[in-house]
Amino acid sequence: MARSFQTWGVGGPVLGTVLEVDLTEPRVRVGLLHPPAVAARRKVSTMANAQRAVAGVNGDFFNISETRPGVPATGAASGAEVDEGRPRKGAVPLGQRFGPPLPAAASAEDVIGVDRKRVGHVSRLRLSGTIRFGRTALPVRGLNQYALPVGGAGVFTRQWGTASRRRAVCGTDAFREAPCSTDVAEVTVRRGVVTKVSGTIGGGAIPEGTVVLVGRDRAAAALRTLRRGDRVRVRYRLAGRHRFHFAVGGFCILRDAEPLPGLADSGPAPRTAAGVSRNGRRMYLMVVDGRSERSGGVTLAELARLLWQAGADDAVNLDGGGSSTLVLRDPGDDTATVRNSPSDGVERPVANGIGLFVRG
Repeated sequence: MARSFQTWGVGGPVLGTVLEVDLTEPRVRVGLLHPPAVAARRKVSTMANAQRAVAGVNGDFFNISETRPGVPATGAASGAEVDEGRPRKGAVPLGQRFGPPLPAAASAEDVIGVDRKRVGHVSRLRLSGTIRFGRTALPVRGLNQYALPVGGAGVFTRQWGTASRRRAVCGTDAFREAPCSTDVAEVTVRRGVVTKVSGTIGGGAIPEGTVVLVGRDRAAAALRTLRRGDRVRVRYRLAGRHRFHFAVGGFCILRDAEPLPGLADSGPAPRTAAGVSRNGRRMYLMVVDGRSERSGGVTLAELARLLWQAGADDAVNLDGGGSSTLVLRDPGDDTATVRNSPSDGVERPVANGIGLFVRG
């Protein structure tokens, strides 16, 4: 059910829409909207129509820009993604995130999603796993991520796409704009056997049955000991309190029906958010327009209150500003169209989204 609302905030008049989803309805499903690759961007309407969603909103913050010469922005999301029960990517280090500063109780690993029993949750997903070869066991510190922790090794799969992996070794855990590491290594592993070891970070499509291991600093030194023909075992998972069937990154702003301490009550802007009811049986997808005379947007504190008023007990903030987009497909129509007023004046390509699907 889509409901438009009007209210007033510190920035003046506010216009928004909230979608209330009954997760107990057997024909209804909430899932990840995504481009063909992790390192890619698409409009919400394009993703919704490609996946036959009846509604959708934009999702997580993403690697939208870069200032380093020769290092292109990847378009990949900052947080974790789970699609159809399978991990698609992990969360970048806190200091590598794009988007506003987090409240103290929030985390770069925060997600919202639905578990295998069709119950919604706001929780955390942490990547864990091991790269084993010989007597060495390296922890997996990244999965299809645009940034790896200092000293860490990450795994890239065919889901990453064709984009350069160079961005993964740039910045530090605390400072996104720090220089790229020069102590790096990249290893290609096909069906458990090393086929290539390189001192530079590459790009291009990764074939089925192949993973590319990227290491920086201490992890790079360990990967450089590998040789063609060596056997490598790679295992990873996204671990948390819940077994998610679908999850997307966003930072928590509402917990147990209370706004998180430290949420800014200034800087109204267009916002997108998602929440779940206390019993996890209902999900709320909210888009608020901003930066216009008709709607000035809301602050994060105001956004948390609006979600609570809508019925959410726990909620996350998603990407906002020019990314905030709501699409709907009317009964009998073939395509979903934009129903809010994106502040850029046009729909912005984004890294992912949350889609509503109806069977039959």
